[in-house]
Amino acid sequence: MPKTSLGSHADTDSTLTSRCSGKSRRSIRPSYAGIDIEHSDLLSGTRGAQIAGRFTLITTEPFPYGPEWQGLVATLEQTLLLHDHKPGTLTGLDRYLHHRTGGMIGALSHQIRGAAIDAILTGTEKITKQSLEAIPLDHTAETTRPRSRSGTRR
Repeated sequence: MPKTSLGSHADTDSTLTSRCSGKSRRSIRPSYAGIDIEHSDLLSGTRGAQIAGRFTLITTEPFPYGPEWQGLVATLEQTLLLHDHKPGTLTGLDRYLHHRTGGMIGALSHQIRGAAIDAILTGTEKITKQSLEAIPLDHTAETTRPRSRSGTRR
């Protein structure tokens, strides 16, 4: 994909906002997603100031371990349609899942989805701690996880 200039993003954003706002009673606001976007070049300079004036920054943080995290794991487990999966397996591993993913929803979803796909492909039709451990996570989750005393990632 060719690299585009910040100016072209600002121009496209301005054109899209102008054209869409006139056709709807609702305000159209573009959405940008990224890591550390508030410190990126996207919001610097004159064009960056134009872009920054068109959206509201909503920061996200990892989920802390607690009732919300436990509820999220339970909800994801309820969506599994694996024939031999024992309900309560993932909720029993909620602390492990939080530790492994750093409380990040994307990493959690990826880990459970990957283990479910493996369970279908291998015919086991269930998720276990061992099958969850076999799923590689994103770079951030893998590199920010504390090391065990032996020096390996937990």
